[in-house]
Amino acid sequence: MNEPKLFLRARWQDLILITYDVDPNLLLEHIPPGLEPDTIDGRAFVSLVAFDFLETKIKGIKVPFHVNFPEINLRIYVKNNEKRGVVFVREFVPRTIIPLIANTLYNENYKAITMSSEVQKNGAIFLNHKIKILGKFYEINAEAENKPYMPPADSTEHFFKEHEWGFGTSKDGNPLIYRVEHPLWNVYPLVKFQHNFDFEDIYGKKWGILNEKSPYNVTFAQGSVVKVFEGKLME
Repeated sequence: MNEPKLFLRARWQDLILITYDVDPNLLLEHIPPGLEPDTIDGRAFVSLVAFDFLETKIKGIKVPFHVNFPEINLRIYVKNNEKRGVVFVREFVPRTIIPLIANTLYNENYKAITMSSEVQKNGAIFLNHKIKILGKFYEINAEAENKPYMPPADSTEHFFKEHEWGFGTSKDGNPLIYRVEHPLWNVYPLVKFQHNFDFEDIYGKKWGILNEKSPYNVTFAQGSVVKVFEGKLME
């Protein structure tokens, strides 16, 4: 059997994962056939994730103006037998080529919008992401100690930051799978964070429930070089 070819290589850096616990039934319409929610004590999860895409190459090529840029995504956690992974509800980037390729080839949910990111590092780390949706501005801010460490494999932080597989659905409704390869990520001790995202306005009415909830977990991961391999139909 032929091994999947490398689709994308980049550095995913300074990832803030803001995770909420939800009723698994909220996620079912987003989960491809053959998968189920990956749960803890019967609770399913959705994460708002913001990070920087750096040194990006698509099929080994640096596309002009698409090398360094931020991404913000809303993702859910799923599993298939022994494979744990994520499904993306929506992915925002400030560039047009990434959505064109990913949405066309893999039926992903990318959208190009106005957005920016800034990270300052000295004794502490300060992170800021801004987006503009429907004429409104939203921000994510975080502060952490610049003392990265590796959380244990049975920790909540590990559960949310480490996933080897991504899943999706083809245009004809068949489940897709692709591999994401990177070393285990260190995390930074979080000092504080805040965001003013209106989940209903940004992602749709059903997600308004997150506006009333406090996060289940917030993890600030260091990130690394990442390889994303071409997707294939799930067996």
